[in-house]
Amino acid sequence: MSESSATWPMTIIGQVRSPFKEKFSVPRQPNLASAVTGKIHFFSPFNQPACFNGLEQFSHIWIQFIFDQTAAQGWKAAVRPPRLGGNKKMGVFATRSPFRPNPIGLSCVKLESIEVNQNQEVSLLVSGLDLVDNTPVVDIKPYVPYADCLTAATSEFSPAPPELMNGVIYSQSLQLTLARIKKVEPAFCQVVEQVLLQDPRPAYMQNQDSERLFGLKLFNWNIRWYVENGQCIVTEITDLD
Repeated sequence: MSESSATWPMTIIGQVRSPFKEKFSVPRQPNLASAVTGKIHFFSPFNQPACFNGLEQFSHIWIQFIFDQTAAQGWKAAVRPPRLGGNKKMGVFATRSPFRPNPIGLSCVKLESIEVNQNQEVSLLVSGLDLVDNTPVVDIKPYVPYADCLTAATSEFSPAPPELMNGVIYSQSLQLTLARIKKVEPAFCQVVEQVLLQDPRPAYMQNQDSERLFGLKLFNWNIRWYVENGQCIVTEITDLD
């Protein structure tokens, strides 16, 4: 058997529960929207407390997951990173594109708490999440600062976080809707603002005003907005069907 044809077993140990119901609008890196929280639920036998003994000593964890929404599309040797406006190609191994030979992703998030239910089943509450709801998880590892934080590391491709939009404004007609939503999701506005400030529109439209309405599905709501003077103007928030 050649090295290229070797296969290795991989088990899905759990899945993510996230406010992001679709790939569109998910932050392009973890922790860019720190208010976004979610849970990792584990399948038996990986949900037993013994598997997590000692994890409470770490502030952050690595999540290894499957790009399940793009896996069927295969991989590409050269991709167009949104960070470069979608106009310049780079090698797949020089990017974090989901279109990889093996659709495996890696995300570092803050571990807020370890929860154990009455059936002694463990789930992890995390923040700074950048994963779509129901994303399959294949492994969890603790973040070790002295090894994982390399202060001398450099990147000419992405030396700094992306610039943010100028702000988020809600139409006056949405005030009653927002008051209702906040009773269910207190952090709703904070999450919406952190997500929209990243400008989730297609790369070729970023840094441009546009009267075109865009929509994203977040929590249990559909949010529509447009961009004017570098600000996101939210015009409509409706319940998901």
